Amino acid sequence: MRHRVAHRKLRRTTEHRKALLRNLCTSLIVEGKVVTTVAKAKELRPFAERAITLAKRGLTADSPERSLSFRRQAATYFMGGRSETRVTFISDKKKQKRVLEPGRTGAVLALKKLFDEIGPRFIERPGGYTRIVKLGWRKGDGSDLALVELVEGSPEKTQKKEERTEKK
Repeated sequence: MRHRVAHRKLRRTTEHRKALLRNLCTSLIVEGKVVTTVAKAKELRPFAERAITLAKRGLTADSPERSLSFRRQAATYFMGGRSETRVTFISDKKKQKRVLEPGRTGAVLALKKLFDEIGPRFIERPGGYTRIVKLGWRKGDGSDLALVELVEGSPEKTQKKEERTEKK
């Protein structure tokens, strides 16, 4: 029986599953959409929507401490890798040193985009920030593919659509 069993295991250990969902969530927030299998997409949807809800709560928090708390909680939903690395050369008297300066990680970019762009975009929306569109089967192994994307949540766009329908 599957009483009170909440999530799919996706044939992975707990650590691997968490890392997979964090990577997918980071890609979804940074890129706006991600193509994956249907099972992973169905697990990603509530995971990403919780992060967006934390961003909304952080934007409407009554104190800066609460806002920071929500930002730190949302940071746990993202996995960072290097997005860009700069190489700088420092010349000493005798030789040049090559110094790698790390760029922003994917988690930092995703967190910034989440709180600066996506949170305000969905501030009036009570939920349902993502959409899953089934794409068909993958040629190699025949697994079902799906596109997970953020819905258009800005109130300005919905008002424009309503005006167009009223004019017709």
